[in-house]
Amino acid sequence: MAKPAITLKTIADQLGYSVSTVSRVLNGLADKYRISKETQEAIKDAAQRLDFTPNPLARGLRMNKSNTIGLVIPDISNPFFSSIARNVEHEARKHHYSIILCDTDENTALEIESLQLLQNRKVDGLIMLPVGQTSQHIEKVYQTGMPMVIIDRYFKDVDIPYVASDNYKGAFEAVSYLIQSGHTTIGCIQGLRHTMPNSERLRGYIEAHQYYNLPVNERLIVGDGFGEQNGFLETKLLIRKEKELTAIFALSNLISLGSIRALKEEGLRIPDDISIISFDDQPYSEYLSTPMSTISQQNKEMGQIAVKHLISQIDSTIRPSGEYVLLSTKLIKRSSVKILSASKNIIKQINRGVVSMQ
Repeated sequence: MAKPAITLKTIADQLGYSVSTVSRVLNGLADKYRISKETQEAIKDAAQRLDFTPNPLARGLRMNKSNTIGLVIPDISNPFFSSIARNVEHEARKHHYSIILCDTDENTALEIESLQLLQNRKVDGLIMLPVGQTSQHIEKVYQTGMPMVIIDRYFKDVDIPYVASDNYKGAFEAVSYLIQSGHTTIGCIQGLRHTMPNSERLRGYIEAHQYYNLPVNERLIVGDGFGEQNGFLETKLLIRKEKELTAIFALSNLISLGSIRALKEEGLRIPDDISIISFDDQPYSEYLSTPMSTISQQNKEMGQIAVKHLISQIDSTIRPSGEYVLLSTKLIKRSSVKILSASKNIIKQINRGVVSMQ
């Protein structure tokens, strides 16, 4: 026969106190209700002796708080997103919150369903890594009073707190490095269009060309997704139609993996035949057969800041305004970018304005 569950009423009956008194002591509210130290000690001793385990669901209903955070991400198989999820979970645990994770598979309809599910589960707040192409359904949830922080794919004109990387500066630095290494025909394989990270990285690619007086060739800007298959297919097409191509800027870590696979199938060597640099550094980047040059993001800090911002919202009755954080990125130079022999002459020409924008 199963052992009967130990409840607040069990402790109350044994000690002769009311259930509310026992509840207040075990929920840390004894001083607020001026419960004597003697009573507090008696109740805590009984709870320990009886091996009492609080029911989090019941406690949440009583206190109108579940101590859970909903985390919505686009693709758990992407190492960048899984790293963010891990860091969010670690930080939330420090503050005694649990995580309910939803993977939307880069699908806005699934994202809408996930938000409804998490609201029904009475989460205390939401951390969103949205698909990023539309924001109306997210704004609607935020306007109900739900505490929320967005990571990575924020929306420029939406007043919801966010934490993201400075994608523009990271991309500008990556492409500048390629140009300074002598590359003037640089393919750009982009991710999901009309999302903030993609738009800002593309802007960095374009403005780096403009800064060095290099023409922007629209034929070299291809792709429509952050996944590996996009990188694979677009690299195959690029190397066939652009014979002068010497370098590729991949706008995500998975895109770069697809590019590597395509180049290997075509018998092209990195960096001897094609140089490559990727946005987002991963633990495997330095262990590839040719270690990958990358733009590193502060994944750990993104997760930590997002959780701290969210808990601040949960604990406050005042809606935050202007809590927008852009974290710096870092260029990590490895072996995947070749320094072309003509690079010094090319840079001199670029700096003198000899290389035209026509």
